[in-house]
Amino acid sequence: MYGGYGPPSSSLGLKPFLQIIQYQTVRYDTLPLSPISRNRLNAVKRKILVLDLDETLIHSHHDGVLRPTVRPGTPPDFILKVVIDKHPVRFFVHKRPHVDFFLEVVSQWYELVVFTASMEIYGSAVADKLDNNRNILKRRYYRQHCTLDLGSYIKDLSVVHDDLSSIVILDNSPGAYRSHPDNAIPIKSWFSDPSDTALLNLLPMLDALRFTADVRSVLSRNLHQHRLW
Repeated sequence: MYGGYGPPSSSLGLKPFLQIIQYQTVRYDTLPLSPISRNRLNAVKRKILVLDLDETLIHSHHDGVLRPTVRPGTPPDFILKVVIDKHPVRFFVHKRPHVDFFLEVVSQWYELVVFTASMEIYGSAVADKLDNNRNILKRRYYRQHCTLDLGSYIKDLSVVHDDLSSIVILDNSPGAYRSHPDNAIPIKSWFSDPSDTALLNLLPMLDALRFTADVRSVLSRNLHQHRLW
């Protein structure tokens, strides 16, 4: 179960409530597995969770470009300085709420893989910051590993592993996983909302999904047609 988020906004007013959501300690209690659950988990392959970066785990903008989706005065969580086409560029990166906690928890359940359509020089730097020396984001794929089709970058999950029964992709862009819709968990694009809890909402599902023999037996039901996390 998650930790509580405090009293409803009606009793506190919206602004204090958002501050509680943003700063209150988050908890997802993981109980010891029963012998039956342990045997079940040992009987199936360890799953791979493929993670997109931009608008899924983070949002960024660069020098001279302040998108209207970023609230004025919102400080970035970190700043990256990279050289693109011989020109230095600064990226101001905002982390989706609870992303550090999310990565810490799911890294205990899955092998984590970063797969971004961004250039490697940028995506690698972002992944390094999110990893934060925890050594949980070791495998990474970038734009050069995508397939360009009709102006969109498609992520071929067979590049990650040839057994698609064990791969889950979390991505805000349906076009990115259109070759593998039965392996996908859609998530709403995130830009700046400090009250966002999408990553927390996914924890129970990801906790349960690791016990399945084939993730597609669950994800192919197209629940994402009715709900985005």
